[in-house]
Amino acid sequence: MSRNQTRIGRSMEPKYVKRRQRGVAVLLASIVLIAGALGYIGFRLLGGGNTLDYEGAGNGVTQLIEIPEGSSMSELAPDLVEKNVVKTAEAFTSAASSNPQASQIEPGFYRLEEEMSAKSAVSALLDKDNKVDLLDVKGGSTLSDVNVVGGDVRYGIYSMISQVSCGDGGCVSKEDLERVAAAVDPAKLGAPEWALDAIRARGEDPKRLEGLIAPGQYVINPNMSAEEILTDLITRSTKRYNDTNIVDRAKAINLSPYQLLSAASLIEREAPAGEFNKVARVILNRLAEPMRLEFDSTVNYGLPDVELATTDEARAEVTPWNTYAKEGLPDTPIASPSEEAILAMENPAEGNWKFFVTVDQQGTTVFTDNYDDHLARVDDAINSGILNSQRGNPAQGAAGGTPLDEQDPAAGEAPAPAAENPAP
Repeated sequence: MSRNQTRIGRSMEPKYVKRRQRGVAVLLASIVLIAGALGYIGFRLLGGGNTLDYEGAGNGVTQLIEIPEGSSMSELAPDLVEKNVVKTAEAFTSAASSNPQASQIEPGFYRLEEEMSAKSAVSALLDKDNKVDLLDVKGGSTLSDVNVVGGDVRYGIYSMISQVSCGDGGCVSKEDLERVAAAVDPAKLGAPEWALDAIRARGEDPKRLEGLIAPGQYVINPNMSAEEILTDLITRSTKRYNDTNIVDRAKAINLSPYQLLSAASLIEREAPAGEFNKVARVILNRLAEPMRLEFDSTVNYGLPDVELATTDEARAEVTPWNTYAKEGLPDTPIASPSEEAILAMENPAEGNWKFFVTVDQQGTTVFTDNYDDHLARVDDAINSGILNSQRGNPAQGAAGGTPLDEQDPAAGEAPAPAAENPAP
């Protein structure tokens, strides 16, 4: 008998058969135990018990939750546990992985209640009503509110911050923001080094930070103070400006970085869509002469009430911004300049234009290098109603802005309905 035949014979003996049967039984029992344990854990994680998860949609106590840009649900879970929104990180990550829409949860701040089930917490993060509003700064936005002749108001960045900063402790007021802007040293607020002297020269003017909050969308922490909010916004904007190499970009067109912001802000308030590079050329041509810019937007910036047309009296008033009464650029930007406006200053259209005016409600803008031709176009604008003033004689100087309803509202949404016809 061969060795293999001997082994086969032995395996058929009763003692060997029983040994194999016991091994199979042990294996099956182990599988059952493991499956039971996994099932129990899953049952707990999905809310089937009280150990790893809360029940219900919360206890009424609100917590502010931040989801940073690029963070994952597993990274968010410990913060939710620490603030008692969910009971365990395991429950939350399991609920998030079980919800196919969880990948649509956006970065930002959310108001969630304490003691929520993990499933409820995920659903709450998907509900946009629980998300704190973003601050949306558009190109051409101003810090302060603008009162338009006729009764409308274009709300400024300070008012917009006040609206989106509301938390359980109330809102940061526009007045608090203005006080901080006027009193706190700009370096402490994060202003760029190349702007500090010009800002400080404005003394305690709350508008001295104009142009230093760059256009964009910002998440505002409602728990921050007025100073913390402005420091956060200006520091981020300074980094954005410096990251775009603004010092060298300005030097290439013989301007300082701060002057580049000022010039670009004029484009925002004067140029209709599609004409940014032409208005940039007018600015550079007039500065090169040199001749005064004579932009109505710079007159309006210093007035309590504004409209597209300005009066003889207003144009004669000497202010830090009025380019009818002063040489060169305004002392500060008159709005937040967009990257598009800055690029227009760097890459102006080719032309000898020194004058422009918008002549109809459709936004048709005529550029010329001849003053008599310009005056004729101003008459066209007056006849079409564009430059009709409710206060006096309209300008017939260097340049004219766009129709009120062609300009960007600039300040966006505000505590009250924004003006449909913003001023220049």
